[in-house]
Amino acid sequence: MPVSNDRAVMPRRTLGRTGVEVSALGLGGSHIGSPRLSRDRAVCIIRAALDGGLSFMDNSWDYHQGESEKRVGLALKNGYRSKAFVMTKVDGRTKKEAARQLDQSLKRLGVDEIDLLQHHEVIRYDDVNRIFAEGGAMEAFLAARKAGKIRFIGFTGHKDPQVHLYMLETAKRHGFRFDTVQMPLNLLDAHYRSFEQKVLPELVAAGIGVLGMKSMGSGVILKSRAVTPIECLHYSLNLPTSVVITGIDSMKILKQAFEAAGTFERLTKQQVEKLRAKSAKAAANGEFELFKTTSIFDSTAKHPEWLGRESTRTQRLAGD
Repeated sequence: MPVSNDRAVMPRRTLGRTGVEVSALGLGGSHIGSPRLSRDRAVCIIRAALDGGLSFMDNSWDYHQGESEKRVGLALKNGYRSKAFVMTKVDGRTKKEAARQLDQSLKRLGVDEIDLLQHHEVIRYDDVNRIFAEGGAMEAFLAARKAGKIRFIGFTGHKDPQVHLYMLETAKRHGFRFDTVQMPLNLLDAHYRSFEQKVLPELVAAGIGVLGMKSMGSGVILKSRAVTPIECLHYSLNLPTSVVITGIDSMKILKQAFEAAGTFERLTKQQVEKLRAKSAKAAANGEFELFKTTSIFDSTAKHPEWLGRESTRTQRLAGD
């Protein structure tokens, strides 16, 4: 069922240098796989989003033990695949583990080709080193692209903008340019360990598609009572983002997302300054950006086995 709202118009934006047009808002994969939401209801929400023009589908191999990918896979049946830009992520840092997770994701999603595959949760410097090492995950990504399993390549992370910059620098040394980068972009981020200030200009200059996430920090940012959901989405949409990914787990929240997109107009400098002033105190020490200041959102820290074993050479070097 399409979203019934006269103002529910979903703008489209170009995904960096790929030239592909995608919806300005994306549907978050973690929320749509929540066990609090039935599988049938999730499929209805996904299809309502697609019918309304929200084409960008976020996901990850590890979301809810694969349930998020399975739900999107079910929703893509009966002609809906053509309406969707399908993105997922894998945690594997080795070629073998990344390839294994990718094949599982393809099966769950029920597609022959994933539009965008991203290295998930690049939050440590050693994540970068392992991805680009001999036998690392990047080899699996490049092989998958050559084989037609994926179209574009990106990476995500939520912890520290310096790690993102290191990932970009390392890619450049290897003669590689990412198609997309996903990172927190919200009103509080502007004040604390800011991806907006440090990473965003680099992506814009390189023509890399910007995927904003954590616009409300899984609802934690709203608990600051400094900003409203619409203000959060409007602020992130006002940045040079290709897509702002937002968690949607009900028709009510889906309608809110369409309202935010449909009512969005470019903010003036004064409006931006006013929003930042409102949020400055709450943002001061990262209290409401738990993904930066705690390990609560660090899934690979809780499950290091998802990364795969260190290379034989590394283990040998570390031995006595």
